[in-house]
Amino acid sequence: MSQSKTTSPLGEFIRAHRERVSPQQAGLPAGSRRRAKGLRREEVAALCGISPTWLTWIEQGRSQSVSAPTLSRLADALLLTHAERDYLFKLAGLKNPQDRPVERNPQSRQALRDAVNVIGTPAYVLDANWDALAWNTLAAELFSGWLDQPLARHNLLDFMFLRAESRQLVEDWPVRARRMVAEFRADAGERLEENSIRQWLDTLRQGSAEFDTLWQQHDVQGREGGERAFNHPQRGRLVYQQLTLNLAAAPELKLIMLL
Repeated sequence: MSQSKTTSPLGEFIRAHRERVSPQQAGLPAGSRRRAKGLRREEVAALCGISPTWLTWIEQGRSQSVSAPTLSRLADALLLTHAERDYLFKLAGLKNPQDRPVERNPQSRQALRDAVNVIGTPAYVLDANWDALAWNTLAAELFSGWLDQPLARHNLLDFMFLRAESRQLVEDWPVRARRMVAEFRADAGERLEENSIRQWLDTLRQGSAEFDTLWQQHDVQGREGGERAFNHPQRGRLVYQQLTLNLAAAPELKLIMLL
């Protein structure tokens, strides 16, 4: 079967889901002489606050100028699920502004908390801001001055740059510190414009000259595994291989294991 020149994966997805939504589901009158299956293009356009021509262009894959708010209204009109909404934005080459996997899947946090407790090596979970959400006893014993402090904020960057213990514990501290800042910048991405993130980073820059210098270099680096060496105050030099895993349902959560 030949495919029309105007078809696109984005258009096929939108049309398929237009046909699945009844007028009643969309809050529209069904009408007595209705031949269209599901919603008409004009009806979806009206629900989204755009012209039918503009919706036609989107369905043809001409999404270069489409905005995230327009796609969000389209997703609402088509009654898309979270997974379907994410897929719509991926097809359009945009980031879903409602992409908060942990908020819509809170059981992810509990699943990772349960996981670290059965791992037989130091393991901990970081959120998008690199706050530790969970860790096992072995991790608390290893990270003296960080995860063994019950009342402190368990942020990895705060520990690395604001606590003197980190310089003694982490071997090759300057190398690890530089890499850690570059990894966080890559990880945070567009969230760096959020007020809460900016305020925290400003506080960190004021509290640590080293962090301020590294942050101004704008280095970006992907988070990778490899050898991690520590000089533990009681146990001496310890060497591990670091493995970082992301949860499919909440990819901003990281499970870090030191093997």
